[in-house]
Amino acid sequence: MNNIRVASVQFQHVPNDKAANFAKMRSFIVWAAAQQVELIVFPEMCITGYWHVRKLAKDELLALAEPVPEGNSTQELLALAAAHGMTIGAGLIELGADGEMYNSYVVALPDGRAVCHRKLHAFEHEFIRPGNRYTVFDLPQGGKAGVLICYDNNLIENARITALLGAEILLAPHQTGGCRSRSPRAMGPIDPQLWERRHENPAALAAELQGPKGRGWLMRWLPARAHDNGVFLLFSNGIGLDDDEVRTGNAMILDPYGEILVESHQADDDMVVADLDASLLPTSSGRRWLQARRPELYTPLTVPVGNERDTRSVRFDG
Repeated sequence: MNNIRVASVQFQHVPNDKAANFAKMRSFIVWAAAQQVELIVFPEMCITGYWHVRKLAKDELLALAEPVPEGNSTQELLALAAAHGMTIGAGLIELGADGEMYNSYVVALPDGRAVCHRKLHAFEHEFIRPGNRYTVFDLPQGGKAGVLICYDNNLIENARITALLGAEILLAPHQTGGCRSRSPRAMGPIDPQLWERRHENPAALAAELQGPKGRGWLMRWLPARAHDNGVFLLFSNGIGLDDDEVRTGNAMILDPYGEILVESHQADDDMVVADLDASLLPTSSGRRWLQARRPELYTPLTVPVGNERDTRSVRFDG
């Protein structure tokens, strides 16, 4: 991998309004281009909108879905990537050639390639299917990047496999924070009125975004994904009211030691930019640990233990 300048974006999308969301994305891309950014990451399902989709009928969901790469959104991303010489990642609902729908993340590269990752642990709608493969691809600047969408990052096996497949940069688009959870010390809802009145009482909202429901929760595990696997990590997230939940932003970029290079503390749309120093990779703890693996011991990881459940039931019931 060579040194590369990257950006991570947080923004409040508009549900069901691709034009409005692309307008925001284009403004960030122009801003990033002015700073000579080579890779920019937008949040999960930011093109279509996210949490409202669980309430949509199947035909309404189908109306939002698009094929990749033939769909208008992917073609727009490819045009923007070519125009600005920039690799651009953004989330949408994909209509697969198999007729199924997926929570997918498209990475448009300036050389005309379109890489698509389907969320492995999808739960947003009964007609959104989970993906069944990992996604690692070559960057124009050299080196490889991988993609894991939101809940995908919660399972340590996914991050490890992505690194083993060669990823040196992990794109981690999310719509998280402020989520209802059955785990009493994992996140929790944020009063929507705090968002609506954020200009009247910014301190109260900042305490929630930076506290246990937002950044505090991320700090329990997100740096470990970078550190343990020796990868740079680009965390992108929604911000603000998303149907009946408040996303917490906290866009950040981490190095292979799990150190935060830059992060946003804004209760608003924002972008953070960092230069990734490739020389950190070979000596990082995670890279050395990957070399010390003993795969012959890991067969139990591939054997069901009997309590595995669909992500939907884990997310909502247990």
